[in-house]
Amino acid sequence: MGVNKEELKKLIDTIPEQDAAEVLDFIGYLKMKRDRDTFNDLEKASVTSTEFWNNPVDDEVWNNV
Repeated sequence: MGVNKEELKKLIDTIPEQDAAEVLDFIGYLKMKRDRDTFNDLEKASVTSTEFWNNPVDDEVWNNV
């Protein structure tokens, strides 16, 4: 979905101050949600990669290091 950012900027310039504060809060919420989703994806990836090493053969090898 393409968004014309210039059109969005024009709309922001026309809204009342109290609505601008609400828009700013919403943009902050969207950013926080995206950051949280990114963190969750990275966390899942790290768990998956560490599970690979969780096996009896590798445990025995590392016990003797």
